[in-house]
Amino acid sequence: MSCCPACDADIDVDEFDVDRDDEISCPECGSNLVVTAVAPVQIGRASGDDAAGERPQDDDEQAKPFH
Repeated sequence: MSCCPACDADIDVDEFDVDRDDEISCPECGSNLVVTAVAPVQIGRASGDDAAGERPQDDDEQAKPFH
């Protein structure tokens, strides 16, 4: 049993079903996670993942000033 680094939810990951550097997502908060070790399974945040599990906005998606 692993723990989500973003929301501390328990995540059941079978060490035989994953490899190191596999990407998974937290079923509770939706954060993008990466498997950092398999025996025992350890997970961390995937690079580029925000603390709240939301992806950063692209420049095109950011609010532009209205004049």
